[in-house]
Amino acid sequence: MYNTIVDKTPLIKVSTGKHEATYALDGSLMNPLEAFYATLAGCAAVFAKKSCKALGIPAEGIEIACKPFAGPGGPLTLARFKTEVRFPAGFTPEQKDAVMKSIAECAVKEVVKDGASIDFQVSEV
Repeated sequence: MYNTIVDKTPLIKVSTGKHEATYALDGSLMNPLEAFYATLAGCAAVFAKKSCKALGIPAEGIEIACKPFAGPGGPLTLARFKTEVRFPAGFTPEQKDAVMKSIAECAVKEVVKDGASIDFQVSEV
């Protein structure tokens, strides 16, 4: 479960049993939407590392750049999310292909793609 308590500061702290994430509404930290985009980039890195581990090669030096593109509904709609990967010297075309395919299977991206079927509920307790 993820929990937060709203207070008078511009900060938003969300905690789970093990971790805490802090966001801000004043630009001093990422806001939740920016953090969501960062999560997609982080997921790409996780899958790149997993792929390299499976291939028995180091993942060091792989650069991943991600950019969200707003849809016709403005900045709160995501129409496209572009992920660009730069490999360090020494990666073979086959290794690059395997890492790229793994990144394309990012679990967070899959949740977003299937998001239309998510039943979001808000209730008072």
